[in-house]
Amino acid sequence: MATRSSDRSPMPRARKRFGQNFLRDGGVISRIVRAIGPRSGDRLVEIGPGQGALTGPLLEATGALEVIELDRDLIPGLRVQFYDYPEFTIHEGDALKFDFHELWRQDGRPLRVVGNLPYNISTPLIFHLLTARGAIRDMHFMLQKEVVERLAAEPGGPDWGRLSVMTQYYCAVESLFVVPPGAFVPQPKVDSAIVRLTPHAELPSPALDEAHFADVVREAFGQRRKTLRNNLKGMIDAEALAALGIDPGRRPQTLRVEEFVAISNHLAGLQPENPAATETCS
Repeated sequence: MATRSSDRSPMPRARKRFGQNFLRDGGVISRIVRAIGPRSGDRLVEIGPGQGALTGPLLEATGALEVIELDRDLIPGLRVQFYDYPEFTIHEGDALKFDFHELWRQDGRPLRVVGNLPYNISTPLIFHLLTARGAIRDMHFMLQKEVVERLAAEPGGPDWGRLSVMTQYYCAVESLFVVPPGAFVPQPKVDSAIVRLTPHAELPSPALDEAHFADVVREAFGQRRKTLRNNLKGMIDAEALAALGIDPGRRPQTLRVEEFVAISNHLAGLQPENPAATETCS
């Protein structure tokens, strides 16, 4: 890694408002890089490079990296630290508003997205990235352990919820390993974990209307302790659920992804404006 101590400008301290915890443990960094498996020619995009702990090894492996950084105070230090990498590009801005599709359109290479994500934006950022899944080959993130457990959860468990269903609808999810607080400065109060999200080449259970599917999942988990009969009241009645082979007395956390899709597709099929239904009738 072409970063010499004499080349570095002093890096600002972590800021609470950005949810910053800077990774310091060399062993953890090496393990993350091995999990990512970066190769020359990859279109790597790092969200929130911070002080460059992961940035350096990724650049060493590929020679090219694009980063998205919101904290303006960190950007000058990153420019100095990686000045001799001509294919190191900094996008100054908010990853929640960043157009990943547009980045992919530049040369058509699928993006490999990585990052130590701030806890306060991790869930909305994952939902934002799912909208750009067609442009993404895979994602490797450091997240709060609790979030990774929700992403990788299975139906019937306490962690299974809206985030689990929506992410697993679009991606294969792998929980890789836990990272203790001592790996960071400042130390967070919780454990972190590394997760790999790989968008499905073909959806295992495609919904006729994905926006409607998202609405069904949102409504179903509106009140976890209530049954589907109650949570989906006004969308679908108990008789229709039973006809789909789904007990209306079940709670939402017991349903598999394909069962949510079945409910959504049933309702979408009843809508005359649904393109799929119109096409079938023509």
